[in-house]
Amino acid sequence: MNVLAAPDPDFMQEEEITLFSDSVSKWIDAHAAPEKVQSWIADSSVPRQLWNDAGEAGLLGLSLPEADGGFGGDYRHEVALMRQLGWKGADHFGISLHNAIVMPYVWHYGTGEQKARWLPRLVSGELVGAIAMTEPGAGSDLQGVKTTAIRQGDHYVVNGSKTFITNGQLANFIIVVAKTDPAEGAKGTSLIVVETDGLDGFERGRNLHKIGMEGNDTSELFFNDVKVPAENVIGGGEGQGFVQLMQQLPQERLNIAIQGVAAAERGLQETLAYVKERKAFGKRVIDFQNTQFKLAEVKTKLTVAKVFVDHCMGLHLKGQLDAATASMAKYWVTDIQGETIDEMLQLHGGYGYMNEYPIAQLYKDARVQRIYGGTNEIMKLLIARTL
Repeated sequence: MNVLAAPDPDFMQEEEITLFSDSVSKWIDAHAAPEKVQSWIADSSVPRQLWNDAGEAGLLGLSLPEADGGFGGDYRHEVALMRQLGWKGADHFGISLHNAIVMPYVWHYGTGEQKARWLPRLVSGELVGAIAMTEPGAGSDLQGVKTTAIRQGDHYVVNGSKTFITNGQLANFIIVVAKTDPAEGAKGTSLIVVETDGLDGFERGRNLHKIGMEGNDTSELFFNDVKVPAENVIGGGEGQGFVQLMQQLPQERLNIAIQGVAAAERGLQETLAYVKERKAFGKRVIDFQNTQFKLAEVKTKLTVAKVFVDHCMGLHLKGQLDAATASMAKYWVTDIQGETIDEMLQLHGGYGYMNEYPIAQLYKDARVQRIYGGTNEIMKLLIARTL
C-alpha cells in the first residue's frame, strides 16, 4: 500500500519478505474477500474451517522455528500478515493473536514436552489459541486476577471466570492467567493451559455483541472445578506467570500499533478514492481546500506513526524493544488511528455513517484499540515511570 510518504525499512524490503507478503495477499483474496468478511460480521465469528485452511497454507506459526514445526520465519513475517489483513479489511480474523501472542508463550517458556505436545497442533490449526487474562473485576491490572488454579495431586482445579476473550468461541487451547498461590499476589500467578475439548466444568458464555470487530468471536469463559493436568503449567513450575506476561506484553502492544497503522492506511486509501469521485457544488470533494488540508494532516500524522512503528519493529527484531517504548507506540498510534479515521469519515459526509462504506467499519473497529492490550491510560503510567 503506497498511500504514505514513508518507504518500508530495508528489513521489510528483503525479497523473501515481499514475496511472502504477496502470497498472503493472494490467500486473503481467496479466503477472506469482502463478501466473506461480511458473513463473518453477520455470524459474529469466522468459520472454524478458516483456521484449518490457514494451517494448510503455512500461515500458523510463522515465526516458529522449523524444528518446532513452524514456518521458520521471524517477526517480519508476522508483520507482513498483520499488515495485509489490515490493508484488505480482513483483520477480524484472530490469527495474529494465535501466532504472535499465544504461541510465543509456549515457545519461549514451555518445557520440551509442552512444545512437542502443543506446537504442531497449533501450527496445523487443530488447536485454536486464546489467552484469558481479563476478568469481570480485573482488566489492565493483572495483579487483580481472582481466577485460581489449586494443585490437588497430579492436577490443578481451576475456578473463576474470564471475559472479553478474543477467539473465545472457537478456541480449544486457552492460556489461563490464574493464581496458583493466592496469598503471594503477583508472585503467585501462573499461566496454565486448558485444552477445552470434552472438558468437564468448562463453559463458554455468550459471544459478546461489540461495537466493532464484530467478525471476531469474543466471549465470556467459565471454569467450574475444571481439572487440568499438573504438567499444563507453562514452564513446568508455579509462580512464573507474571514475569512471563510482562516479558511478552511489549510484542502484543507493538502488534496493536502495527495493526493500527495498517487500518488507518486503508482508511486513507478508501477516503482518497471517495473524495476524488464524489462531487459537491459542481466540483470534486478533493478540490476543496478544506479537504486537501484535512488529508494533508492525516497523511502527515500517519506517516509519522508508520516511521515510529517501523523504528520499534527494528528494535524488536534486535531484542531491544523495552516496555515503555512499546507502550508509546501502542497508545500514540491508536490515538492517531481514531483521530484520523474520524476525520476521514467526516469527509464522506452522510455516506461515512453507512455500514456499507468501509470507513464506517474502520471507525467502529478503531475504538477498541485504545482499550485492549492495556488501556492507553495504563500505557501512559508505564511511560511515566521512566521519567
